[in-house]
Amino acid sequence: MSRSLRAVLAGTFLLRFASGITGGLLVFYLKGLGAFGGETITPFTFGLVLSTFYVTELTLSPIFGVLSDRIGHHRIMEIGPMFGILAAIITGLTVNLWILGGTRLLEGASTAASVPSVLGFVAVATQGDELLRGRISARFEAATVAGAGGGVAAAGVLWNFLGRDAFFVNAGFYVIALLVYRYGVSAADAGRDAAMVKTRPAGPSPIARYAKLLRSSHVWLLAPTWIALNAALGLYTSQTLFQLIGGPDPRFPDQFLVGGFAPLEISGGFVVAGVVFFGGMAFWGDRFKRFQRTTIITYGLGGGAVLAATGLVINHSGGVDALFRLPVLLVAGGGLFVLAGATPAAIGLLADMSEHFPDDRGALMGLYSVFFSFGAIIGLLLGGAVADWGALDGIFLATLALLVIALIPLSLLRRFESSFAAPVEESA
Repeated sequence: MSRSLRAVLAGTFLLRFASGITGGLLVFYLKGLGAFGGETITPFTFGLVLSTFYVTELTLSPIFGVLSDRIGHHRIMEIGPMFGILAAIITGLTVNLWILGGTRLLEGASTAASVPSVLGFVAVATQGDELLRGRISARFEAATVAGAGGGVAAAGVLWNFLGRDAFFVNAGFYVIALLVYRYGVSAADAGRDAAMVKTRPAGPSPIARYAKLLRSSHVWLLAPTWIALNAALGLYTSQTLFQLIGGPDPRFPDQFLVGGFAPLEISGGFVVAGVVFFGGMAFWGDRFKRFQRTTIITYGLGGGAVLAATGLVINHSGGVDALFRLPVLLVAGGGLFVLAGATPAAIGLLADMSEHFPDDRGALMGLYSVFFSFGAIIGLLLGGAVADWGALDGIFLATLALLVIALIPLSLLRRFESSFAAPVEESA
């Protein structure tokens, strides 16, 4: 692995770590906003504020993807941390919901700039090496999840000791990410990336080429699966956390998990879940030659269903001795481990598709953020609605429904997979 690829992964981890801290701090901040002079937040309002993050990620990712193809992936990825620095500082200075929504827009712009450029860089750097592509796809997703999860875990500790001042400390992590991208990533390590900018012949405009990408049937077969999967994940990274803190809800006295945890306990749980998820991504990322991408995604959806089902069981285990919950927790951990393979496999599919669009890799890989954002917005808003209705039971049931939706297009996508992916040896 080249120095630049290592730097890209390190920068991704740091950027997601800082973003996770901001998001985690914002949960605690919004939950007690009234104590700082703000208004009381309902679950739906909470979901609405957080969903603004994905509005800019959704709308700006295609633009930054095209720009990264034109002027260099390594240049555009440096813009992301700059937006994050501004967002972290402003968030710590206000209790106004409109301004807080604006800081989430800045956070979304941070991701919109970094993800297409980083994934475009990875697609070029791993061209012709399927094993390396699998490992880097898994490590990118691991860096993303470990960074975001580690950030949320760290947020509990930072909030416990620093309160609102933790937002200003977090701006420093964005600065470090910027320095890693600026001084650790070299255009030369991405093969012809820099040369393409100067030597690309005249042809269709970037908008025309992007429209051509969107007309690809392969892309739209992947879209519903990726959107539904990320909607399910969006339920867990936001609304579930919101439901776990703040004390029991008298409307749902039979739900053991609702309001039963302190910030430091949440942090510890995220660390454990992050280790399991990280291990799962590493495991499945090394099996791109053994399994088709759609096979790994199918297994992952099954793992997600197991996780949601065990969540329902644990949520109604209030009268059970803690020792008897251990087997259920182990099964839930197994589901999480298998679920972890779905996201790097989807990234691998997009990278495979990019072989047919070598001059527009950034734009195509930017669809990762587009589909992710659609899914996350759906997850946040749906999560707010079902949490108002049924707290954590509603979230677990909604997860199962989304996973079923994600499974439906996979059979069609599997038929087309051999036309844009290298042959693999299917093994049980």
